[in-house]
Amino acid sequence: MRLFGKKPGKKATRIFFATDIHGSETSFRKFVNAGKFYEADVLILGGDVVGKQFIPIVKDGGTYRARAQGQTFELNTETELADFKKKLGTLGAYWVMLSPEEYAAMKGDQTAQDQVFNQVAGQRLADWVQLAEERLSDSHRKMYITGGNDDPWEVIKALEDNARDHVVPCEGHTVRLDDDHAMISLGYSNETPWNTPREITEDELAEKILEVVRGVEDFRKCIFNFHCPPKDSTLDTCPMLDTSTDPPTVIMEAGQPVLFGAGSTSVRTAINKYQPLLALHGHIHESRGVARLGQTVCINPGSEYAEGILRGVIVNILEGKVEGYQLTSG
Repeated sequence: MRLFGKKPGKKATRIFFATDIHGSETSFRKFVNAGKFYEADVLILGGDVVGKQFIPIVKDGGTYRARAQGQTFELNTETELADFKKKLGTLGAYWVMLSPEEYAAMKGDQTAQDQVFNQVAGQRLADWVQLAEERLSDSHRKMYITGGNDDPWEVIKALEDNARDHVVPCEGHTVRLDDDHAMISLGYSNETPWNTPREITEDELAEKILEVVRGVEDFRKCIFNFHCPPKDSTLDTCPMLDTSTDPPTVIMEAGQPVLFGAGSTSVRTAINKYQPLLALHGHIHESRGVARLGQTVCINPGSEYAEGILRGVIVNILEGKVEGYQLTSG
């Protein structure tokens, strides 16, 4: 019942944001279901949706052999094989079934390995899009997905190829989340020790940001969905690495890892300059938190995808204001 003739207030838009699931089947299924669970209007999946490795499973007679996480597995039944595949799916790894001859031929052929990786990773992403379209078909919800620095273009093109009504590939585009608010997305990062597919120099990243902000009419009602967090924001704190070793190793002092801000100066400069309503980030898994740069609320929900845990954040926005937010884990 309305009191004193007051008009009913406008409803806030509820966002659920998660990022850095790196191919994890468990994390993605939780993400799809989070819309209904958290009563979100908008689902946003930040960058690094693609896994990092594929595992050859070699069938030799009635036995399957594979090596993962530094261990050799011998699987003697179809049940053991299914359980092993499920474990790999949770970890975000892909698998391919090979004969001993096929394995021997591929072992020394990096080009063939890359082709197989792109194929199986692209297929999983296509399957995810189909699952999301099915699960969201009877709702008003939209799912926005962007790539990250770990995501090769050859794989994330599966988003463009398979999205239909409820899944929206949003990288490089200005999209409207509701009548008031727009979002721009960028998956590139500054340079890392890992030589990932889409890391670039700070100058190049600044140019990418200039390109993507051109479509913004009102930054006060805009969300920056930028995979890389701003430099020295507390959302980018991680151990410093010695890149003279292969692989890079953590630099220690007095028995403790040396921590530093691995984020982007270009992203920080852009946020300070444009002051968007909200900035959503990922990239640094261990740096979960919320920070402010001027009037902008900046959030990195963190990631624990390999444990099957979905880190996320609920954000309510209304008429150019962040009405509230809550970090989630489940």
